[in-house]
Amino acid sequence: MIRFNSADSLAQRIASIREELPDSIRIISVTKKVPAGAIREAYALGLRDFGESKVQEALEKQEQLKDLPDITWHLIGHLQRNKVRKAIERFQWIHSLDSLRLAERLNSVASDCDRKPKVCLQVKLRPDPSKYGWTVTELMEALPQLDAYQSLDICGLMAIPPQGLTTEETRHYFQQAHQLARDIEAQRFARIHMEHLSLGMSADYPLAVASGATMVRLGRILFGERIP
Repeated sequence: MIRFNSADSLAQRIASIREELPDSIRIISVTKKVPAGAIREAYALGLRDFGESKVQEALEKQEQLKDLPDITWHLIGHLQRNKVRKAIERFQWIHSLDSLRLAERLNSVASDCDRKPKVCLQVKLRPDPSKYGWTVTELMEALPQLDAYQSLDICGLMAIPPQGLTTEETRHYFQQAHQLARDIEAQRFARIHMEHLSLGMSADYPLAVASGATMVRLGRILFGERIP
């Protein structure tokens, strides 16, 4: 993984990461607590995919950046059911679908809005009270019902390893996610397809890419440390 120093510009960081990653990997720039001006700079440097954790924070930035027509917004944080309509209206991707109850609400609102967001199913492959997500058993049981939702384009998985894992444990976690996606794809559902794996963040993205990730969510390594 590339190491940067505090003097490196955003342009240098983006260029170095792009040089490191295969062209097939989609960089999701995580912009939680990043001001709209920094997003505009990243856009000028060629980035188009931006990930936000909270709907309300994203809405404020989207208003400031509405002159940039080809931004793709990704919701990567937990989605509350009372924010579903805004999420459907303002995000093209939702990485964090983590329950049947939320899926039902998303499908209903997407149908009402005549939209079909791209969706990743968030899985939790180890017990982790700090994370949302389906267990493997829960997800496999829910798949037939998820496959019935016509207004959701379910096209992949998202996974976030627990903190404190060793390098090998993290690698194994990502490999498990990759294998789970293959197992789901092998069931040949009508609407669920595992084209994408949203895996890896600033501290572990090389392991994710080596394990089959198609999207990496990079925040700190691009924009530096954020104020909590």
